[in-house]
Amino acid sequence: MTSFMHKFFPLLAAALLALPALADEAQIRQAIEAKLGGVKVEGVQPAPVAGIFEVRFQSREGPQIVYTDAQGSYIFTGHLIDAKNDRDLTEERLKKLTAIEFGSLPLDLAVKVQRGNGKRVLAMFSDPYCPYCRRLEQSLLQLDDITVYVFMYPVIRPDNADHSRAVWCSKDRAKAWLELAAADRPKVPAAGANCANPVDKVLELGRSMRVRSTPTLYFANGERAEGGMPIGQMRAKLDEIARQPTGKN
Repeated sequence: MTSFMHKFFPLLAAALLALPALADEAQIRQAIEAKLGGVKVEGVQPAPVAGIFEVRFQSREGPQIVYTDAQGSYIFTGHLIDAKNDRDLTEERLKKLTAIEFGSLPLDLAVKVQRGNGKRVLAMFSDPYCPYCRRLEQSLLQLDDITVYVFMYPVIRPDNADHSRAVWCSKDRAKAWLELAAADRPKVPAAGANCANPVDKVLELGRSMRVRSTPTLYFANGERAEGGMPIGQMRAKLDEIARQPTGKN
C-alpha cells in the first residue's frame, strides 16, 4: 500500500497543479485580447518553459506569438531562446505556423527555372527590381540540380509590371526572367506584354498569402522564409529537405 501511495500522490499533485492552467485559458484569452487592441486569440498552449504559456493570434503580417503567465497578468514579447541548445524556439514555432502545403501552390502561374535534374525545389515571390531578390537570383545560379518556381511579384516598381508580363510573353521564359532579374543590369524582354499572363493573379495570390516583402521563399516542405539567405545555408537547407521522404511536411 505504501508503495502505491508513493506513486499515486505525485501523480495526483501533478494533475491538481495542471487544473488552474487549463481553467485559466479563457482568462488568458480575455486578458490578451483586451491588452492587444481586440486581436482574436487563436490558441493558448504551454510554452517549453514551466509556468509560461504561448498565445498565438493573427495580424496583418501573419501569425504572431506572445507569452504570458497562467492568469494572463503579464505579457512577454520577443523570442524565446533555448540557450543550452542555441535554438530560437519562437522562430521554430512561427515557421510551423506559416508553413503551407507546397502542392497547393498554383505552380502554373510561375516561371519555371530548372538546372540539372531539378531535384531540389524552391518557390519564391520575387520582384525583378528588388536588390535583395537580384542577389538571391545570382546566388541561386551557383546551384545545380534545382527547380525554382518564380512567382513574378512586381510591387517595388509597379509602373514596370509590364516587364514581368513581357517575361511571360517570351518564348523562353526562364531565360527572359534571368536576364531581367539576375543580370547585373536588367535586360527588359523584347516580347510585348499583351499576351495572356498571370501577373495580376500572382499579385492577388501574394496578398492572400500575406507576402509583404520580397523575396519570400517556400521550400518543398512548405516552410516559409523571408529575405535572402547565404548560399551555403541555402544549399544545406535544400539538401536537407530533398532527403526527406516524399510528402513529409
